[in-house]
Amino acid sequence: MPYNPNFNLDAVLETLGTVNNGFAEGSPEDESLRIAAVALLYVRDIQKLDEYRDYFQRFFTHRPVIAAHVFATRTDADAWLVSGKARDGELVNIAGQGFTVIQALHGLKFIRTPLPEEQSGRTPLG
Repeated sequence: MPYNPNFNLDAVLETLGTVNNGFAEGSPEDESLRIAAVALLYVRDIQKLDEYRDYFQRFFTHRPVIAAHVFATRTDADAWLVSGKARDGELVNIAGQGFTVIQALHGLKFIRTPLPEEQSGRTPLG
């Protein structure tokens, strides 16, 4: 289900209040719902609601690209590739560079697929 970044804040707060009515005052659920409501009010009060809407949309539409496996050397990666554990389509990080496993005529092989951190100049977390 797509999320609407242009949500009506008053309607959201009203819904949180309605849901909260089902929980005992002081319960963990009551506390969590109050924290969420006050956080939204705070964002509105400091006039950052538009920034929050942008963050909200990115949060639900951005799918991070994460390597399924990280190898220090190409030798390690090649050993894994022939081990029978590799699967077609897996993204791997080999010595800081991205590769995708593909099914070729004579078995699996790696093709170069730059990782997002390579393109942006960030250091990989792997």
